[in-house]
Amino acid sequence: MTSLEMTKKIASVLDAKKAQDIKAIRIADVTSIADYFLIASANNTTLVKALADEVEDQMTKLGYEPKCVEGYVSASWIVLDYYDVIVHIFCGETRSFYSLERLWSDGQPVDLADVLTAD
Repeated sequence: MTSLEMTKKIASVLDAKKAQDIKAIRIADVTSIADYFLIASANNTTLVKALADEVEDQMTKLGYEPKCVEGYVSASWIVLDYYDVIVHIFCGETRSFYSLERLWSDGQPVDLADVLTAD
């Protein structure tokens, strides 16, 4: 699975679990830490944890384990590192406070229309 395919698969998993404002940024030309950031939000920490759990479960079924998971205890911002794809799941205002989309604006937005529902 390519890093773009993984990004879209994880976006689809998040979408199916009703994550909000799912965005992907291609950062490969900006940094060597990963190829893509995938960013999503939820209304509360319970949902943030549920989204992270579902991503882990679905990716494990496909044979992929995260290199590390950070922020699970507080759940205001959970990061799942799949080497070339780093998933950020935010709770509420934490996303706007850290503003990753602005910080990584030199990256290229990825069109996820083919994997996200129109809800």
